[in-house]
Amino acid sequence: MKRCLFILLLCAWLAPAQAHKPSDSYVSLAIQGQQIEGQWDIALRDLDFAIGLDGNGDGALTWDEIRARHEAIAAYALQRLQVASDQGVCPLKAVEQLIDSHTDGAYNVLRFQATCPGTAPASVTIGYTLFADLDPQHKGLLKINSGGATQTAIFDPDSPRQTLSLAAPDRLGQFGAYVKHGIWHIWIGYDHILFLLSLLLPAVLLPGLREQQQGLKAAFVDVLKVVTAFTLAHSITLSLASLSLVSMPSRWVESAIAASVILAALNNLLPLFRGKRPVAAFAFGLIHGFGFASVLRDLGLPQGSLLASLLGFNVGVEIGQLAIVAAFLPVAWLLRKTWFYRQILTVGSLAIALVACVWLVERLADIKLISA
Repeated sequence: MKRCLFILLLCAWLAPAQAHKPSDSYVSLAIQGQQIEGQWDIALRDLDFAIGLDGNGDGALTWDEIRARHEAIAAYALQRLQVASDQGVCPLKAVEQLIDSHTDGAYNVLRFQATCPGTAPASVTIGYTLFADLDPQHKGLLKINSGGATQTAIFDPDSPRQTLSLAAPDRLGQFGAYVKHGIWHIWIGYDHILFLLSLLLPAVLLPGLREQQQGLKAAFVDVLKVVTAFTLAHSITLSLASLSLVSMPSRWVESAIAASVILAALNNLLPLFRGKRPVAAFAFGLIHGFGFASVLRDLGLPQGSLLASLLGFNVGVEIGQLAIVAAFLPVAWLLRKTWFYRQILTVGSLAIALVACVWLVERLADIKLISA
């Protein structure tokens, strides 16, 4: 009875977790002299939640329903995006709207124009507040092309306004933005976190002898092997996919990630990997790397600093990952002799596997069961 209650509590805690790519929108600005040509890709699911697009309430969006709300979409979006040059405000004007597909679904494509006052701007200031009152995790990913150079920025409720120099792009600031986004991508990627934790849970126990516990140093070495293998693997596929050298369908990648969570959790109940968790971490890390790359593919890496931006995102992923390990290992080691930790290892692993099974069904069938 205690174990059943424990499973139910864990499932209730895990159920609201977002198993899919978090909410992002993509803004592209092409600046030539005083003229700005812009494109803004916003997820239809987010717009439907914010202003309502499903006219008949049947849960399926049609082109006629979306087209009927074009004026409302443009008004809602452009009120939450401001562009100004160093000489004044650049008023935005909607031109047309289309539909496009990203790795996580259908997006409304809003094309707009602006004319900045005075002469060609030396810098632009962007204000971005889309969905700030609805989703604190939403991010706006900006790409600016000007004078043959490309630079990017990431907006969220904590950094809704940024100034970018067109004459001399801030490479260090851009690198830091990608580091920050890599950290955040890990911290809100619940499937990646559960996969990592499932591999780390046995680290404080001797292989095959759950009644005995190994020392902190030995546990650290075990964790280091797992994390290093995972890091090397996802770095390889993250780089290959981000550079468009290898491509895999997002739906299958996300499904494979869910399957990896199931296997990693079940390994704590049955010896699937038989002492080869680092090997398993490497194999599944190759798949997770494609998942990490999805957001970079949608944004488009700046050609002028492609490797630096890719490195920044990868560094951010590692920082976020190591922060989780640093928080987990001391607590796990202190609790390793308790009844509670034994329940986490067994019942908790089972709960993780069950939730991941639901994620797998969601992703294979393209339906929503528990994901927000």
